Amino acid sequence: MTAKGIALALTAAALLAGCGIARQPPQPGVPQTSSYTREGELLTLSQRIALGDQLAAQWWTLFASPPLNQLIRMGIAGNYDLAAARATLAQAQETVAAREGERLPQISLEATAGRQKYGATLFGPANFAIPPFNYYEIGPSASWTPDFFGRQRYAIERQRALADYQAQQLDATYLALTANIVATTLELAADNEEIATVRRIEAADQKTLALVKASYTLGAASRLDVLSAQTQAVSDSALLPALERRRAISRHTLAILLGKPPAEWSPPAVALHDFALPHDLPLSLPSELAKNRPDIRAAQANLRAASAAVGEATANFYPRVTLSANMLQEALTPAGIFNSTGAAWALAAGLSAPVFNGGTLSAEKRAAQHAYQAALAQYRQTILNAFGEVADALTSLDHDDADAALRRKVVDQAGHTYALALSSYRQGAVGLLQVLDAQRALARAELALAAAQRQRYLDCVRLFVALGGSPYQPGA
Repeated sequence: MTAKGIALALTAAALLAGCGIARQPPQPGVPQTSSYTREGELLTLSQRIALGDQLAAQWWTLFASPPLNQLIRMGIAGNYDLAAARATLAQAQETVAAREGERLPQISLEATAGRQKYGATLFGPANFAIPPFNYYEIGPSASWTPDFFGRQRYAIERQRALADYQAQQLDATYLALTANIVATTLELAADNEEIATVRRIEAADQKTLALVKASYTLGAASRLDVLSAQTQAVSDSALLPALERRRAISRHTLAILLGKPPAEWSPPAVALHDFALPHDLPLSLPSELAKNRPDIRAAQANLRAASAAVGEATANFYPRVTLSANMLQEALTPAGIFNSTGAAWALAAGLSAPVFNGGTLSAEKRAAQHAYQAALAQYRQTILNAFGEVADALTSLDHDDADAALRRKVVDQAGHTYALALSSYRQGAVGLLQVLDAQRALARAELALAAAQRQRYLDCVRLFVALGGSPYQPGA
Protein backbone atom coordinates (compact mmCIF):
# COMPACT_ATOMS: atom_id res chain seq x y z
CA MET A 1 0.00 0.00 0.00
CA THR A 2 1.29 3.46 -0.88
CA ALA A 3 1.79 6.29 1.60
CA LYS A 4 -1.30 7.96 0.18
CA GLY A 5 -3.32 4.82 0.74
CA ILE A 6 -2.12 4.56 4.32
CA ALA A 7 -3.11 8.16 5.01
CA LEU A 8 -6.58 7.62 3.54
CA ALA A 9 -7.08 4.46 5.58
CA LEU A 10 -6.06 6.20 8.80
CA THR A 11 -8.39 9.13 8.07
CA ALA A 12 -11.32 6.80 7.38
CA ALA A 13 -10.65 4.87 10.58
CA ALA A 14 -10.57 8.10 12.55
CA LEU A 15 -13.88 9.28 11.15
CA LEU A 16 -15.60 5.94 11.75
CA ALA A 17 -14.23 5.60 15.25
CA GLY A 18 -15.13 9.17 16.08
CA CYS A 19 -18.75 8.42 15.31
CA GLY A 20 -18.73 5.66 17.92
CA ILE A 21 -17.28 7.68 20.81
CA ALA A 22 -19.88 8.45 23.45
CA ARG A 23 -20.65 12.12 23.85
CA GLN A 24 -20.45 13.67 27.27
CA PRO A 25 -23.79 13.88 29.05
CA PRO A 26 -25.25 17.39 29.32
CA GLN A 27 -24.78 19.35 32.53
CA PRO A 28 -27.90 19.23 34.73
CA GLY A 29 -29.62 22.49 35.57
CA VAL A 30 -30.46 24.03 38.92
CA PRO A 31 -33.90 23.03 40.31
CA GLN A 32 -36.45 25.66 39.36
CA THR A 33 -37.91 27.08 42.54
CA SER A 34 -38.84 30.68 43.26
CA SER A 35 -38.35 30.74 47.04
CA TYR A 36 -36.20 29.27 49.78
CA THR A 37 -38.98 29.06 52.37
CA ARG A 38 -42.68 28.34 52.28
CA GLU A 39 -45.05 31.24 51.79
CA GLY A 40 -45.85 32.93 55.09
CA GLU A 41 -43.03 31.20 56.97
CA LEU A 42 -41.18 34.46 57.70
CA LEU A 43 -43.48 36.45 59.96
CA THR A 44 -41.45 38.76 62.22
CA LEU A 45 -38.32 39.57 60.21
CA SER A 46 -37.76 43.32 60.51
CA GLN A 47 -34.92 43.44 57.98
CA ARG A 48 -36.00 43.99 54.38
CA ILE A 49 -35.33 41.11 52.01
CA ALA A 50 -34.11 42.42 48.65
CA LEU A 51 -34.98 39.37 46.54
CA GLY A 52 -32.94 39.21 43.36
CA ASP A 53 -30.18 41.53 44.58
CA GLN A 54 -26.59 40.29 44.51
CA LEU A 55 -24.48 40.35 47.62
CA ALA A 56 -21.85 43.07 47.70
CA ALA A 57 -18.37 42.01 46.57
CA GLN A 58 -17.03 42.82 50.04
CA TRP A 59 -20.12 41.73 51.95
CA TRP A 60 -18.58 42.33 55.38
CA THR A 61 -18.72 46.09 54.72
CA LEU A 62 -22.49 45.83 55.28
CA PHE A 63 -21.66 45.77 59.01
CA ALA A 64 -20.06 49.25 58.68
CA SER A 65 -17.11 48.48 60.96
CA PRO A 66 -13.69 49.97 60.00
CA PRO A 67 -11.83 47.70 62.50
CA LEU A 68 -13.48 44.66 60.91
CA ASN A 69 -12.48 45.79 57.42
CA GLN A 70 -8.88 46.17 58.59
CA LEU A 71 -8.89 42.69 60.12
CA ILE A 72 -10.19 41.23 56.84
CA ARG A 73 -7.35 42.86 54.92
CA MET A 74 -4.83 41.48 57.41
CA GLY A 75 -6.34 37.99 57.11
CA ILE A 76 -6.22 37.98 53.31
CA ALA A 77 -2.57 39.05 53.42
CA GLY A 78 -1.41 36.72 56.19
CA ASN A 79 -3.56 33.56 56.28
CA TYR A 80 -1.60 30.43 55.37
CA ASP A 81 -4.61 28.33 54.31
CA LEU A 82 -5.38 30.97 51.69
CA ALA A 83 -1.74 31.00 50.55
CA ALA A 84 -1.81 27.20 50.22
CA ALA A 85 -5.03 27.35 48.18
CA ARG A 86 -3.48 29.93 45.83
CA ALA A 87 -0.42 27.72 45.31
CA THR A 88 -2.57 24.63 44.73
CA LEU A 89 -4.56 26.48 42.06
CA ALA A 90 -1.35 27.62 40.36
CA GLN A 91 -0.14 24.01 40.38
CA ALA A 92 -3.37 22.80 38.75
CA GLN A 93 -3.17 25.50 36.08
CA GLU A 94 0.41 24.54 35.23
CA THR A 95 -0.66 20.91 34.97
CA VAL A 96 -3.24 21.97 32.37
CA ALA A 97 -0.51 23.74 30.41
CA ALA A 98 1.64 20.60 30.60
CA ARG A 99 -1.16 18.38 29.29
CA GLU A 100 -1.91 20.81 26.46
CA GLY A 101 1.75 20.75 25.45
CA GLU A 102 1.60 16.98 25.04
CA ARG A 103 -0.78 17.38 22.07
CA LEU A 104 1.90 19.15 20.04
CA PRO A 105 4.81 17.45 18.25
CA GLN A 106 7.65 16.73 20.65
CA ILE A 107 11.09 17.72 19.33
CA SER A 108 14.38 16.99 21.02
CA LEU A 109 18.07 17.13 20.25
CA GLU A 110 19.98 13.92 20.89
CA ALA A 111 23.71 13.30 20.99
CA THR A 112 25.60 10.07 21.62
CA ALA A 113 29.27 9.23 21.97
CA GLY A 114 30.49 5.69 22.59
CA ARG A 115 33.01 2.96 21.96
CA GLN A 116 31.97 -0.43 20.61
CA LYS A 117 33.44 -3.85 19.77
CA TYR A 118 31.53 -6.38 17.63
CA GLY A 119 32.10 -10.11 18.08
CA ALA A 120 33.49 -12.27 15.26
CA THR A 121 30.22 -14.22 14.96
CA LEU A 122 28.35 -11.10 13.88
CA PHE A 123 29.05 -11.92 10.23
CA GLY A 124 28.51 -15.65 10.49
CA PRO A 125 30.96 -18.15 8.90
CA ALA A 126 33.01 -15.32 7.33
CA ASN A 127 34.77 -14.99 10.66
CA PHE A 128 35.31 -11.33 9.88
CA ALA A 129 36.48 -9.27 12.86
CA ILE A 130 36.06 -5.51 13.26
CA PRO A 131 38.43 -3.82 15.66
CA PRO A 132 37.03 -1.62 18.45
CA PHE A 133 35.98 1.83 17.32
CA ASN A 134 34.59 5.11 18.59
CA TYR A 135 31.34 6.53 17.22
CA TYR A 136 29.51 9.87 17.45
CA GLU A 137 25.91 10.80 16.64
CA ILE A 138 24.02 14.08 16.89
CA GLY A 139 20.73 15.34 15.49
CA PRO A 140 17.09 16.24 16.16
CA SER A 141 14.23 13.81 16.59
CA ALA A 142 10.49 14.43 16.56
CA SER A 143 7.40 12.44 17.51
CA TRP A 144 3.70 13.18 17.42
CA THR A 145 0.62 11.24 18.41
CA PRO A 146 -2.36 12.69 16.51
CA ASP A 147 -5.45 12.80 18.72
CA PHE A 148 -7.81 11.17 16.21
CA PHE A 149 -10.14 9.72 18.81
CA GLY A 150 -10.18 12.45 21.48
CA ARG A 151 -8.21 10.70 24.22
CA GLN A 152 -5.87 13.65 24.75
CA ARG A 153 -8.70 16.16 24.33
CA TYR A 154 -10.73 14.47 27.04
CA ALA A 155 -7.67 14.24 29.30
CA ILE A 156 -7.04 17.98 28.91
CA GLU A 157 -10.71 18.75 29.49
CA ARG A 158 -10.64 16.67 32.67
CA GLN A 159 -7.53 18.50 33.86
CA ARG A 160 -9.14 21.86 33.11
CA ALA A 161 -12.15 20.84 35.16
CA LEU A 162 -9.87 19.83 38.03
CA ALA A 163 -8.13 23.20 37.78
CA ASP A 164 -11.55 24.88 37.89
CA TYR A 165 -12.32 22.76 40.95
CA GLN A 166 -9.20 24.13 42.63
CA ALA A 167 -10.29 27.67 41.68
CA GLN A 168 -13.58 27.06 43.46
CA GLN A 169 -11.70 25.61 46.43
CA LEU A 170 -9.74 28.86 46.58
CA ASP A 171 -13.03 30.78 46.61
CA ALA A 172 -14.33 28.45 49.33
CA THR A 173 -11.19 29.01 51.41
CA TYR A 174 -11.53 32.76 50.91
CA LEU A 175 -15.20 32.64 51.92
CA ALA A 176 -14.45 30.53 54.99
CA LEU A 177 -11.61 32.85 56.01
CA THR A 178 -13.61 36.07 55.67
CA ALA A 179 -16.65 34.51 57.33
CA ASN A 180 -14.60 33.18 60.24
CA ILE A 181 -12.90 36.55 60.75
CA VAL A 182 -16.27 38.32 60.75
CA ALA A 183 -17.89 35.74 63.03
CA THR A 184 -14.95 35.63 65.45
CA THR A 185 -14.76 39.42 65.60
CA LEU A 186 -18.48 39.54 66.36
CA GLU A 187 -18.00 36.84 69.00
CA LEU A 188 -15.22 38.92 70.53
CA ALA A 189 -17.40 42.02 70.48
CA ALA A 190 -20.24 40.09 72.12
CA ASP A 191 -17.85 38.69 74.73
CA ASN A 192 -16.74 42.23 75.52
CA GLU A 193 -20.38 43.31 75.73
CA GLU A 194 -21.34 40.51 78.11
CA ILE A 195 -18.27 41.07 80.28
CA ALA A 196 -19.11 44.77 80.44
CA THR A 197 -22.66 43.82 81.43
CA VAL A 198 -21.40 41.62 84.26
CA ARG A 199 -19.07 44.41 85.36
CA ARG A 200 -22.06 46.75 85.60
CA ILE A 201 -23.91 44.09 87.56
CA GLU A 202 -20.92 43.79 89.90
CA ALA A 203 -20.96 47.53 90.43
CA ALA A 204 -24.67 47.39 91.23
CA ASP A 205 -23.99 44.50 93.63
CA GLN A 206 -21.43 46.58 95.48
CA LYS A 207 -23.87 49.48 95.78
CA THR A 208 -26.54 47.14 97.09
CA LEU A 209 -24.09 45.58 99.53
CA ALA A 210 -23.04 49.01 100.79
CA LEU A 211 -26.69 49.95 101.22
CA VAL A 212 -27.42 46.76 103.16
CA LYS A 213 -24.38 47.24 105.38
CA ALA A 214 -25.48 50.80 106.13
CA SER A 215 -28.96 49.56 107.00
CA TYR A 216 -27.42 46.84 109.17
CA THR A 217 -25.39 49.48 111.05
CA LEU A 218 -28.58 51.45 111.68
CA GLY A 219 -30.36 48.31 112.81
CA ALA A 220 -32.75 48.31 109.84
CA ALA A 221 -31.29 45.11 108.32
CA SER A 222 -30.26 41.78 109.71
CA ARG A 223 -27.01 39.88 109.45
CA LEU A 224 -28.83 37.51 107.08
CA ASP A 225 -29.53 40.44 104.76
CA VAL A 226 -25.82 41.24 104.63
CA LEU A 227 -24.93 37.61 103.89
CA SER A 228 -27.57 37.43 101.17
CA ALA A 229 -26.19 40.55 99.48
CA GLN A 230 -22.64 39.21 99.69
CA THR A 231 -23.77 35.87 98.23
CA GLN A 232 -25.46 37.64 95.32
CA ALA A 233 -22.31 39.67 94.62
CA VAL A 234 -20.14 36.54 94.59
CA SER A 235 -22.64 34.65 92.40
CA ASP A 236 -22.66 37.43 89.81
CA SER A 237 -18.86 37.66 89.84
CA ALA A 238 -18.72 33.89 89.20
CA LEU A 239 -20.11 34.57 85.72
CA LEU A 240 -16.86 36.28 84.68
CA PRO A 241 -14.37 33.36 84.42
CA ALA A 242 -16.37 31.56 81.71
CA LEU A 243 -16.82 34.80 79.76
CA GLU A 244 -13.12 35.67 80.09
CA ARG A 245 -12.16 32.19 78.90
CA ARG A 246 -14.44 32.51 75.88
CA ARG A 247 -13.01 35.94 75.05
CA ALA A 248 -9.44 34.63 75.27
CA ILE A 249 -10.30 31.78 72.89
CA SER A 250 -11.84 34.29 70.47
CA ARG A 251 -8.65 36.34 70.59
CA HIS A 252 -6.50 33.29 69.91
CA THR A 253 -8.74 32.15 67.04
CA LEU A 254 -8.66 35.58 65.44
CA ALA A 255 -4.86 35.74 65.69
CA ILE A 256 -4.52 32.35 63.96
CA LEU A 257 -6.89 33.41 61.19
CA LEU A 258 -4.71 36.45 60.56
CA GLY A 259 -1.54 34.34 60.48
CA LYS A 260 -0.26 35.72 63.79
CA PRO A 261 0.99 33.87 66.90
CA PRO A 262 -1.56 34.47 69.69
CA ALA A 263 1.22 35.54 72.07
CA GLU A 264 2.41 38.28 69.70
CA TRP A 265 -0.84 39.90 68.60
CA SER A 266 -3.78 41.57 70.30
CA PRO A 267 -7.07 42.46 68.60
CA PRO A 268 -8.53 45.96 68.56
CA ALA A 269 -11.15 46.83 71.15
CA VAL A 270 -14.55 46.07 69.62
CA ALA A 271 -18.12 46.10 70.91
CA LEU A 272 -21.42 45.18 69.33
CA HIS A 273 -22.43 48.83 69.06
CA ASP A 274 -19.44 49.28 66.71
CA PHE A 275 -21.33 47.17 64.15
CA ALA A 276 -24.44 48.07 62.20
CA LEU A 277 -27.00 45.35 61.62
CA PRO A 278 -27.72 45.39 57.86
CA HIS A 279 -31.19 46.79 57.26
CA ASP A 280 -31.45 45.28 53.77
CA LEU A 281 -30.63 41.63 53.15
CA PRO A 282 -29.62 40.98 49.51
CA LEU A 283 -31.09 37.61 48.55
CA SER A 284 -30.15 36.10 45.21
CA LEU A 285 -32.75 33.99 43.42
CA PRO A 286 -32.50 30.22 43.86
CA SER A 287 -31.75 29.88 40.14
CA GLU A 288 -28.73 32.18 40.61
CA LEU A 289 -27.39 30.48 43.73
CA ALA A 290 -25.30 28.01 41.71
CA LYS A 291 -23.35 30.93 40.25
CA ASN A 292 -22.57 32.36 43.68
CA ARG A 293 -21.69 29.41 45.91
CA PRO A 294 -18.18 27.99 45.50
CA ASP A 295 -19.22 24.54 46.74
CA ILE A 296 -21.84 24.25 43.98
CA ARG A 297 -19.38 25.49 41.36
CA ALA A 298 -16.83 23.01 42.70
CA ALA A 299 -19.39 20.20 42.38
CA GLN A 300 -20.04 21.32 38.80
CA ALA A 301 -16.32 21.22 38.02
CA ASN A 302 -16.05 17.78 39.59
CA LEU A 303 -18.97 16.64 37.44
CA ARG A 304 -17.29 17.95 34.29
CA ALA A 305 -14.09 16.12 35.23
CA ALA A 306 -16.04 12.89 35.72
CA SER A 307 -17.79 13.37 32.38
CA ALA A 308 -14.46 13.92 30.60
CA ALA A 309 -13.09 10.80 32.28
CA VAL A 310 -15.90 8.80 30.66
CA GLY A 311 -14.87 10.15 27.24
CA GLU A 312 -11.22 9.39 27.95
CA ALA A 313 -12.01 5.82 28.99
CA THR A 314 -14.07 5.36 25.81
CA ALA A 315 -11.29 6.71 23.60
CA ASN A 316 -8.91 4.12 25.02
CA PHE A 317 -10.76 1.47 23.01
CA TYR A 318 -9.55 2.94 19.71
CA PRO A 319 -6.15 2.79 17.98
CA ARG A 320 -3.30 5.16 18.65
CA VAL A 321 -1.16 6.42 15.79
CA THR A 322 2.36 7.66 16.44
CA LEU A 323 4.47 9.49 13.87
CA SER A 324 8.20 9.86 14.40
CA ALA A 325 11.21 11.20 12.53
CA ASN A 326 14.86 11.81 13.21
CA MET A 327 17.89 13.21 11.44
CA LEU A 328 21.37 12.20 12.53
CA GLN A 329 24.95 13.06 11.71
CA GLU A 330 27.09 9.98 12.31
CA ALA A 331 30.87 9.79 12.37
CA LEU A 332 33.74 7.78 13.76
CA THR A 333 35.66 10.92 14.79
CA PRO A 334 34.48 14.20 16.31
CA ALA A 335 35.81 16.10 13.30
CA GLY A 336 33.78 14.00 10.91
CA ILE A 337 30.47 14.78 12.59
CA PHE A 338 29.93 17.69 10.19
CA ASN A 339 30.70 15.67 7.07
CA SER A 340 27.66 15.45 4.80
CA THR A 341 28.41 11.81 4.03
CA GLY A 342 27.47 10.93 7.61
CA ALA A 343 23.90 12.16 7.32
CA ALA A 344 21.14 9.68 8.23
CA TRP A 345 17.41 9.98 8.70
CA ALA A 346 14.34 7.91 9.48
CA LEU A 347 10.57 8.31 9.21
CA ALA A 348 8.13 5.97 10.91
CA ALA A 349 4.43 5.60 11.56
CA GLY A 350 3.17 3.27 14.25
CA LEU A 351 -0.30 1.97 15.01
CA SER A 352 -1.35 0.42 18.33
CA ALA A 353 -4.83 -0.97 18.91
CA PRO A 354 -6.16 -2.97 21.86
CA VAL A 355 -7.10 -6.55 20.98
CA PHE A 356 -7.32 -8.37 24.29
CA ASN A 357 -6.78 -6.91 27.74
CA GLY A 358 -8.75 -9.16 30.03
CA GLY A 359 -11.67 -6.73 30.28
CA THR A 360 -9.54 -3.95 31.74
CA LEU A 361 -10.70 -1.21 29.38
CA SER A 362 -14.37 -2.16 29.77
CA ALA A 363 -14.05 -2.16 33.54
CA GLU A 364 -12.31 1.23 33.46
CA LYS A 365 -15.10 2.68 31.34
CA ARG A 366 -17.79 1.32 33.65
CA ALA A 367 -15.87 2.69 36.64
CA ALA A 368 -15.75 6.13 34.99
CA GLN A 369 -19.49 5.98 34.34
CA HIS A 370 -20.17 5.08 37.98
CA ALA A 371 -17.91 7.94 39.07
CA TYR A 372 -19.96 10.29 36.88
CA GLN A 373 -23.21 9.11 38.48
CA ALA A 374 -21.69 9.64 41.93
CA ALA A 375 -20.54 13.16 40.97
CA LEU A 376 -24.02 13.91 39.59
CA ALA A 377 -25.67 12.82 42.84
CA GLN A 378 -23.16 14.87 44.87
CA TYR A 379 -23.86 17.92 42.68
CA ARG A 380 -27.62 17.64 43.20
CA GLN A 381 -27.20 17.08 46.95
CA THR A 382 -24.91 20.12 47.18
CA ILE A 383 -27.63 22.27 45.62
CA LEU A 384 -30.25 20.95 48.04
CA ASN A 385 -27.91 21.56 50.98
CA ALA A 386 -27.38 25.13 49.76
CA PHE A 387 -31.13 25.78 49.56
CA GLY A 388 -31.51 24.34 53.05
CA GLU A 389 -28.74 26.50 54.50
CA VAL A 390 -30.28 29.68 53.08
CA ALA A 391 -33.72 28.67 54.37
CA ASP A 392 -32.27 27.89 57.82
CA ALA A 393 -30.47 31.24 57.97
CA LEU A 394 -33.60 33.17 56.98
CA THR A 395 -35.72 31.30 59.51
CA SER A 396 -33.12 31.82 62.21
CA LEU A 397 -33.03 35.56 61.51
CA ASP A 398 -36.81 35.66 61.67
CA HIS A 399 -36.78 34.04 65.11
CA ASP A 400 -33.79 36.17 66.18
CA ASP A 401 -35.87 39.28 65.53
CA ALA A 402 -38.70 38.02 67.68
CA ASP A 403 -36.31 36.85 70.39
CA ALA A 404 -34.37 40.15 70.48
CA ALA A 405 -37.57 42.20 70.65
CA LEU A 406 -38.87 40.13 73.56
CA ARG A 407 -35.52 40.19 75.35
CA ARG A 408 -35.43 43.98 75.08
CA LYS A 409 -38.91 44.22 76.61
CA VAL A 410 -37.81 41.89 79.41
CA VAL A 411 -34.77 44.09 80.14
CA ASP A 412 -36.92 47.22 80.21
CA GLN A 413 -39.45 45.60 82.52
CA ALA A 414 -36.76 44.11 84.75
CA GLY A 415 -35.03 47.50 84.94
CA HIS A 416 -38.23 49.20 86.06
CA THR A 417 -38.90 46.46 88.59
CA TYR A 418 -35.40 46.69 90.05
CA ALA A 419 -35.55 50.50 90.29
CA LEU A 420 -38.91 50.31 92.02
CA ALA A 421 -37.76 47.58 94.41
CA LEU A 422 -34.61 49.51 95.33
CA SER A 423 -36.58 52.71 95.92
CA SER A 424 -39.13 50.85 98.04
CA TYR A 425 -36.34 49.19 100.04
CA ARG A 426 -34.81 52.58 100.82
CA GLN A 427 -38.21 53.68 102.07
CA GLY A 428 -38.61 50.51 104.14
CA ALA A 429 -41.61 49.31 102.16
CA VAL A 430 -40.07 46.02 101.00
CA GLY A 431 -37.38 43.64 102.22
CA LEU A 432 -33.94 43.04 100.78
CA LEU A 433 -35.03 39.69 99.29
CA GLN A 434 -37.27 41.46 96.82
CA VAL A 435 -34.45 43.79 95.81
CA LEU A 436 -32.08 40.87 95.25
CA ASP A 437 -34.68 38.96 93.26
CA ALA A 438 -35.27 42.01 91.05
CA GLN A 439 -31.51 42.45 90.63
CA ARG A 440 -31.04 38.79 89.60
CA ALA A 441 -33.88 39.10 87.09
CA LEU A 442 -32.30 42.21 85.56
CA ALA A 443 -28.88 40.55 85.33
CA ARG A 444 -30.33 37.48 83.61
CA ALA A 445 -32.35 39.69 81.25
CA GLU A 446 -29.33 41.81 80.25
CA LEU A 447 -27.16 38.75 79.57
CA ALA A 448 -29.96 37.10 77.61
CA LEU A 449 -30.34 40.25 75.49
CA ALA A 450 -26.60 40.33 74.79
CA ALA A 451 -26.75 36.67 73.74
CA ALA A 452 -29.74 37.37 71.47
CA GLN A 453 -27.91 40.28 69.83
CA ARG A 454 -24.86 38.07 69.33
CA GLN A 455 -26.97 35.40 67.63
CA ARG A 456 -28.69 37.93 65.40
CA TYR A 457 -25.38 39.22 64.04
CA LEU A 458 -23.99 35.71 63.62
CA ASP A 459 -27.07 34.57 61.72
CA CYS A 460 -26.61 37.52 59.35
CA VAL A 461 -23.11 36.21 58.67
CA ARG A 462 -24.56 32.74 58.27
CA LEU A 463 -26.99 34.01 55.61
CA PHE A 464 -24.28 35.83 53.66
CA VAL A 465 -22.11 32.70 53.71
CA ALA A 466 -25.04 30.53 52.62
CA LEU A 467 -25.56 32.88 49.66
CA GLY A 468 -21.97 32.26 48.58
CA GLY A 469 -20.22 35.37 49.84
CA SER A 470 -17.94 36.74 47.14
CA PRO A 471 -15.20 35.22 44.96
CA TYR A 472 -11.56 35.56 45.86
CA GLN A 473 -10.22 39.06 45.37
CA PRO A 474 -6.44 39.38 45.84
CA GLY A 475 -6.65 43.15 46.32
CA ALA A 476 -9.57 43.16 48.75
